[in-house]
Amino acid sequence: MENTGRKSSRLSILFSLILMSSLLLDLPALAMEKTFANSLGMGFVLIPAGSFTMGSPPGEPHRNRDEVQHNVTISKPFYMQTTEVTIKQWRALMGRKLFGQRKGSGDMPVVKVSWYDCMNFIEKLNDLKQGTYRLPTEAEWEYACRAGSTTAYSWGKDIDCNKALYSNNTLKSEKCIDYVESKGMMPDRPVLVKSYPPNAWGLYDMHGNVWEWCQDRYGAYPKGAAVDPRGPDSGSNWVRRGGSWFKYGYYCRSANRNWGLPTSRYQTTGFRVVREVE
Repeated sequence: MENTGRKSSRLSILFSLILMSSLLLDLPALAMEKTFANSLGMGFVLIPAGSFTMGSPPGEPHRNRDEVQHNVTISKPFYMQTTEVTIKQWRALMGRKLFGQRKGSGDMPVVKVSWYDCMNFIEKLNDLKQGTYRLPTEAEWEYACRAGSTTAYSWGKDIDCNKALYSNNTLKSEKCIDYVESKGMMPDRPVLVKSYPPNAWGLYDMHGNVWEWCQDRYGAYPKGAAVDPRGPDSGSNWVRRGGSWFKYGYYCRSANRNWGLPTSRYQTTGFRVVREVE
C-alpha cells in the first residue's frame, strides 16, 4: 500500500509539472489575444510588428512634398482601437465635459477635442490600471491604416463614396451627400463609427469620417530607414491623419499628412488610442 501511495504521489507531481509546462508554453498566446474590449467597451485588434514603406511614391495623385518615402520598422506589436473614440466612451470616462451643447448618438466619434484633451482622456484611462494606453505614433498610424497595402488607399488607388466618408459638406464639397442620404445618414457631419467597411486588419474609418490626432509633433521625416520613429522633439504643431467628412477624398490617402495646434478643437477631428502589449 505504501509503494502504491508513493507511485500515486509521483504521478500526481508529474501531471502537475506537465500541466504547468503546457500553461507556460501557452502564455504568449494568452497574452497576445487577437482582439479584446476593455471595461469602457472600446474594441482593439492586435497589429503585428513589421516593416513598410511610409510616404507616397512621386506619381501618386495629390501627393505632397512632405510624404517622402522611407522604410520604417515597427519593432513591437501593439493594439489599435478598431474605431475612433465615441461620445459614449468619452462620457463614460470624462463625464459630460466638453458636451454642454452637443447632441448625437453615443456611437458617433467624439470631435472638437484638442490634443491636450486626448492626453487627459488617456491619463484617466491609464488610471483604471487596465493596461498602458497612448495615442498612436504617426508611423504606427500609417502602418495600421495601410494594413499591408502599398496603394493610395488601403483598398486600391481610387476612392469612392461607398468606401469612406468624405465630401459630405453642403457648402464646401458635396460629392458624397447623395450616397450618405441614401443610407439614412445626415450631411454636414460625421457618421456613426463602423458605417463603412473595415480595412484588412479590422480597423474602421482609418480613411475619412474624422481626422485623428497622433502622438507626434509634425515635422520632416527622417532621412533613410527608421525604427519606431517618434517625430521631432520640437515644433508647435501636432500630426492629424486620415481625412474627414468635411472635404475631398484625396485628403483620406494613407500617406496624407495634416497638423494642428495642440490646443485646437476642430469639428472635424477626433482620435483613437493604442494599448501597448505588456
